[in-house]
Amino acid sequence: MVHKLSIPISEQAITALHVGDQVHLSGIVVTARDAAHKLMVEKFIRSLQVVEQVDLYARLKELLAGGVIYHCGPVVSQDDQGRWHFVAAGPTTSIREEPYESDVIQHFGLRGIIGKGGMGPKTLQACRDHKAVYLHAIGGAATLIASAVKEVLDVYQKDELGVPEAFWVIRVEDLPVVVTMDSHGNSLHAEIKERSTAAFQTLIVAR
Repeated sequence: MVHKLSIPISEQAITALHVGDQVHLSGIVVTARDAAHKLMVEKFIRSLQVVEQVDLYARLKELLAGGVIYHCGPVVSQDDQGRWHFVAAGPTTSIREEPYESDVIQHFGLRGIIGKGGMGPKTLQACRDHKAVYLHAIGGAATLIASAVKEVLDVYQKDELGVPEAFWVIRVEDLPVVVTMDSHGNSLHAEIKERSTAAFQTLIVAR
């Protein structure tokens, strides 16, 4: 069974998901990597007052409430009319955002994080506390994933952060992902690590 979800996503839809579930996402997604997460936390979340980039903050508050962040540094092209297109949209390794993600989930009301490789205990706890999920996208399928990006609606901080690190606002249709960390405290990544470590220790003892 494939869960077809529209963004923004309700809490009820998130709590109905479990590790291993396949999901097709449709709606507006925002890309954000290391520099974008650092900016959100330092300028917007941990700052006593948002005095810079107020318009960006307001836009992110709107987009990320019930929304989805994609850890992605896209390859893009621009046509003769100045419109941007995603050529490749493969996931970035997510663990680099572990210092930031729990704050972002809580502050912006995020429901989903897309990436690869999973995340750590702080993010898992935030998913449990604030009802969000981590969604694994297939590494090496950048062109296939880009085909699910139907429109680039906006881009923020492209000149300041560079193309891969910018906030790209995209509309996707049936973006294929798998739930690997759910809102019930389960993590497929932690489970695999635990099983692999146990198997390794058994092999060491056997030698």
